[in-house]
Amino acid sequence: RRRATRHKTRLAVAVSLLDARPRAYPAALEGHTRDLSSCGLALILPAIRLGERYLTGDTHVLRITLRLPAAAVQIHGVPARYERLGEDDEDTGYLVGVRIKEMSDKDRALFEEYLRTLRT
Repeated sequence: RRRATRHKTRLAVAVSLLDARPRAYPAALEGHTRDLSSCGLALILPAIRLGERYLTGDTHVLRITLRLPAAAVQIHGVPARYERLGEDDEDTGYLVGVRIKEMSDKDRALFEEYLRTLRT
């Protein structure tokens, strides 16, 4: 169950796979957030694959560049779920739920500062 408060906000993101494999696929997918919290993000992406590789595998770690108003932050996250958005949804593509796994101290501070602005 969710423990952290989710905040609806639309921010640009770039998502790629964090691994050492040679890249025979696009470097990243561009998308945006639907909501975020201190422990996770809901992303809207146009696809769930980069080339032939799925973003949503249970062993994959995603490298997410989240463009906050003041600065971009790097997040390493693990996909928790995904679903294809239907015609009734306001967005198109895929909703991907991501649990935050790792951030630098500097990026975490910027991220938490941004979350505080959403609470007011």
